[in-house]
Amino acid sequence: MDVFQLDEQPAYITKDSSEIRELLSHRNSAIRNQSLAEARLPVGKATDEHYHPRSEEIYYITHGIGRMRIESELREVRTGDAIAILPGKRHKLWNTGQEPLRLLCCCSPAYEHGDTILTES
Repeated sequence: MDVFQLDEQPAYITKDSSEIRELLSHRNSAIRNQSLAEARLPVGKATDEHYHPRSEEIYYITHGIGRMRIESELREVRTGDAIAILPGKRHKLWNTGQEPLRLLCCCSPAYEHGDTILTES
C-alpha cells in the first residue's frame, strides 16, 4: 500500500516556476499512468505560461484565490474550483489573494519536465 503524507514530501520547482510536492507518481509508487501533486504559489506570483503536448491536467484549488487563463479565456478561481486543462492548451495561473494559493494537480500521463513547453520568457 502506497500512502504518503503531504508535509513529508520534498518540494521542488517545476519548469513553469511552480513549487510542487509530488504525492503519487511512477517515481514513488505503483502508479504508472498519472501523478498527483500539490502546488503552491506565493502571494502576488504566477506560473510561467506553458502547455503540455501529452498530459491533460486537473487543478483543484484547496486554499486561496487566483486568476486562471487557458488559451484566451480568463476567469477568477477560488477554493473548491476544479479546472480542466487539455493537452496542448496554453495556461497560466496567478495568485491574486492575500495567502499562498494551494492546489492539487492531477496529470495523465504523469508530470514530466520534458512535457512542459514554456510560451513566455
